[in-house]
Amino acid sequence: MRPLTLLERLGNDKDKDKDKKKRSERKITNPLDHINLPDDVQMPGQSPETVSGNQNYSQIQQQKKNETRIEASAFAGRHSNISQNDSIQQLKLAIHRRIVDEMTPQEEKLLLQGESAREQIKNVISAYSSREISESSQILTRGERLQLVDDICNELLGLGPLEPLLKDESVTEIMVNGPKDIFIEQNGNLELTDIRFYDETHLMNIIERILHPIGRRVDESSPLVDARLADGSRVNIIIPPLSLVGPAVTIRKFSKNALSMNDLIKFGTLNENMVKFLEACIKARLNILVSGGTGSGKTTTLNALSSFIPEDERIITIEDAAELRLQQKHVVSLESRPANLEGSGEITIRDLVRNALRMRPNRIIVGEVRSGEALDMLQAMNTGHDGSLTTAHANTPRDSLSRLETMVLMTGMDMPVKAIRTQISSAIDLILQQSRIRDGSRKITHITEVQGMEGETIILQDLFKYVQDYIDDNGKSIGHFEATRLQPNFMDKFHMNGVELPVSLFR
Repeated sequence: MRPLTLLERLGNDKDKDKDKKKRSERKITNPLDHINLPDDVQMPGQSPETVSGNQNYSQIQQQKKNETRIEASAFAGRHSNISQNDSIQQLKLAIHRRIVDEMTPQEEKLLLQGESAREQIKNVISAYSSREISESSQILTRGERLQLVDDICNELLGLGPLEPLLKDESVTEIMVNGPKDIFIEQNGNLELTDIRFYDETHLMNIIERILHPIGRRVDESSPLVDARLADGSRVNIIIPPLSLVGPAVTIRKFSKNALSMNDLIKFGTLNENMVKFLEACIKARLNILVSGGTGSGKTTTLNALSSFIPEDERIITIEDAAELRLQQKHVVSLESRPANLEGSGEITIRDLVRNALRMRPNRIIVGEVRSGEALDMLQAMNTGHDGSLTTAHANTPRDSLSRLETMVLMTGMDMPVKAIRTQISSAIDLILQQSRIRDGSRKITHITEVQGMEGETIILQDLFKYVQDYIDDNGKSIGHFEATRLQPNFMDKFHMNGVELPVSLFR
């Protein structure tokens, strides 16, 4: 089945005038037909005779002003620059209907080019807008006209109301709690925006636009899904009946340029001595686990660590939704696949880890281990695939090892706990514990060595840690990084791989 074109996804405009010439063999739909306007409000293309009495458009608007107020339209982008009153909403609807009715084949081809022809498309929309504004006798400032065109362009080419937030680099996370409540994370703080969707149908249209390019779906039979945007930003979607507030969308934005270790030093995530140590660990092919809570920056740190991998090594990355952006040339990115409508065809992270072992990798990077794939990852680390990297959710280095035990048990294999811990202690060399501090900053709070087993207990040793001194008047965490003055037991691996590491780093 061929993919739907952009205009076909707009829906069928059932309310256009019967005397308008029908478009030849092209099904064009309008997603806004469900919006109910007052019966006596004149819409574009409606003859004046169909309006009750001799009232003109402005008189009807004044009469209905205190009776009915149409909520934000399906083209509601930013409410701050354009007054979101009834006439503006109807004007946006009128412009949309005019575009659907009058667009020429050449303009349709231009529209299908997407973002690459954005400026030309804006010129086309501007022409339609000018004609509609002149016919409706509305008065808009130049800034309002430009914002009107931007909102409609965002609806046609991007993610509608979310588009300005995606372009704002100060916004790090977008949280849509149903059509009316949209929160953002900015400078580490949560804020409620004045942006909203018209209703759930409009929000679901945007959700479909997110999922369609990557071949994923969300419906009542599969009401939650992980996805990604074109720039790699992570998207989680959950809809009713699981979500009681309507469709909920969480977008964790990624910066356009991958952050380097120098950037993390500037942000205070770690210090220079820690960076030198981690670079030596990557080059010495140590197996590293990055653990931390949700939103603590694990994936960002994993990306930065991967920059130390030599260019002449073959790297296999495995993820649920591809987020890693490695700079090396010889990288093969694998992504899991959910089951189809018939419930078959699912490819799990565990399947991909097993397959990666047959792809002659020098390094295996698993975006995150959540269940049974932990066992396959540990076995890969123990069978010659040194220098592998992965992440896991945990609050402390000790907790991360306990979680790995639980994940191995999720495979259903009846293994003694001691055998599992032995596998973990021999596979993992280093744990990076990352945390999100109260002020919103991210810190690597521990760099911990896994020394081995003593009885049935895995022995850990902190090499570096973050010490919080106090919280200032602005709520900012003031602290420092310090070495514990203990040398790791894997110093011989540095010598074997020709990596020189000054002992002064641990002082």
